[in-house]
Amino acid sequence: MVRLKHRYLLCEIVSEDPRCRQCIDERAVGAAAKDAVARTHGDYGLACCSIAFTVKYLNAYTGIVLLRCRKDFYRLLWSALPFVTYLENRNQRYSCFFNTLHVGGTIRTCQKFLVQYNRKQLLLLLHNCTSEEERQSIQKSVLSCCLKEMEEEQSQSGDEEDDCAETD
Repeated sequence: MVRLKHRYLLCEIVSEDPRCRQCIDERAVGAAAKDAVARTHGDYGLACCSIAFTVKYLNAYTGIVLLRCRKDFYRLLWSALPFVTYLENRNQRYSCFFNTLHVGGTIRTCQKFLVQYNRKQLLLLLHNCTSEEERQSIQKSVLSCCLKEMEEEQSQSGDEEDDCAETD
C-alpha cells in the first residue's frame, strides 16, 4: 500500500475590517482557494489540487487557516493564493487576501511554527503598548505561551526516557 503525502499551508486571512473574519466559514475559504487555482492554472490545476484539498483548520477570530493538499501539487495552490481577493459568504463579499506563513509536511510542524509566530507577534505588541495594563496582559500571554511550550518539551523528554527504560 502506498502512503500519500500531503503538504499543509498555514495562512493568515488579512482583511481591512477584522469583524468580517467572524463571518467566514470553511466552505467559503475552500471555494475561494479552488476558484483562484482555476483562474490561474485552469482545469488542469483545479483537478490536481482538488484531489485531496481540504481546509483542516479555521480560526475565525485570528484569521488563521490550515489548508491541506497533495505534496505533488502544493505549489499550484501556493502560487494561486495571492490571487484570492475576496471571500464570499451568504451572498456577501468580504475583501481580503491570504498571507502564507508556513508550508509544512505535518500539522504538528505547522502548530509549532504558529506558536513561535504568535509569540513574536505578542512581543511586537509588547513594544507598542501605551498603558501599563496592556503591557501586563501581554506579558502574561507571552509567559503562558512559554510555560506551555516548556511543559510539552518536558513531557516529550519524559516519554523518551520511559521508552529508553523499557528497552534496557
